[in-house]
Amino acid sequence: MPYEGPRARPRGALAALALAGCGALLAAGCSPPGGTTARPGTSPPDAAATGRATAASAGPSGSPQAPAPPAKGSVTVTGEVAKDLESPWGVAPLPEGDVLVASRDKGTISRVQVGTGTVTQIGKVPGVAPGGEGGLLGLALSPAFASDHLVYAYFTTESDNRIARMRYDPARSPGQQLGAPDTILRGIPKGVIHNGGRIAFGPDKMLYAGTGETGDTGLAQDKKSLGGKILRMTPDGQPVHGNPEPDSVVYSYGHRNVQGLAWDSGKRLWASEFGQHTWDELNLIEPGGNYGWPEVEGKAGRPGLRDPVAVWKTDEASPSGIAWAQGSIWMAALKGERLWRIPLSGAAPVAEPEAFLQGVYGRLRTVVALGGDRLLLVTSETDGRGSPSGGDDRILTLTVR
Repeated sequence: MPYEGPRARPRGALAALALAGCGALLAAGCSPPGGTTARPGTSPPDAAATGRATAASAGPSGSPQAPAPPAKGSVTVTGEVAKDLESPWGVAPLPEGDVLVASRDKGTISRVQVGTGTVTQIGKVPGVAPGGEGGLLGLALSPAFASDHLVYAYFTTESDNRIARMRYDPARSPGQQLGAPDTILRGIPKGVIHNGGRIAFGPDKMLYAGTGETGDTGLAQDKKSLGGKILRMTPDGQPVHGNPEPDSVVYSYGHRNVQGLAWDSGKRLWASEFGQHTWDELNLIEPGGNYGWPEVEGKAGRPGLRDPVAVWKTDEASPSGIAWAQGSIWMAALKGERLWRIPLSGAAPVAEPEAFLQGVYGRLRTVVALGGDRLLLVTSETDGRGSPSGGDDRILTLTVR
């Protein structure tokens, strides 16, 4: 039988399990619900039909495209990796199978032993100043982790958001296993809200970061600001050859609050983004692209601006982490308390987005691909906007198709 944990949440949404076909899977508290009625994942009724991604279905440089996934998928919760976590945010699977997890509010990184669920603090990141939506956020392992043992972290300080790397030495005593942070990028604007925070190494072995505009909407269109952007940099924090501007780490702009980054089998970059009053977004990211905020929310078909591939009403999503598996993007929803599946053929959806685990585990923060049909899913009930109960927060294992 699919695993549902010690208790499934009676949030008035258990009937959604049958509807979703599931095997048992910061709200935008600053993003009130509302807006024009529409099906989830569809364009606003007044948006142009050009809202779908314009990239070709073939992969980069004409590479063959994988077969399209089925219109309907499935999710089975197969186990619980850990429970009783406090404000988990970033997650980084280790090569041997255990998991590193960041606590946003405690500023600590812990190792979760898969199989036993034992949680051991490996260290505290100095300089983390939690508050509002800020704190210790995204984690990523160096592409050369087997030899350099570097863990990258995105976090909020008293003055900014920044990215640092630390050497992880499991031979040292618990709590003392992280070396001193080496800051590779500083000066990302910070705020009570919209700090972004997701980091990930791409197929090109470069580091990407999603940032927010901190509630200062003008930062999103200011190319000199690091707020409201997707950034691309070397592992040392330097601009990458091929970036839109050779002396800048800014890769795309016009974003409100990016919290999810993932690459598909064609090496296309996807990002999830919080809307304001009406439309949350899934975007296909192109270098130098302007994604419209604050001039546009959702799809507008306006020349010079890139429309999202899919949109949701804010009370159905408030998206955070995303992952690619089995031909689909899987998107964790905070306020929406569900896991969305967006099946894609190349850059185009093949069916309407499909919701799973609605209301069962509460707010969902992070989803991580483990290879094949396996995902990790992290809940977010202890982030100050949830309703935590026994066992929260959790890391779950899923099998998907």
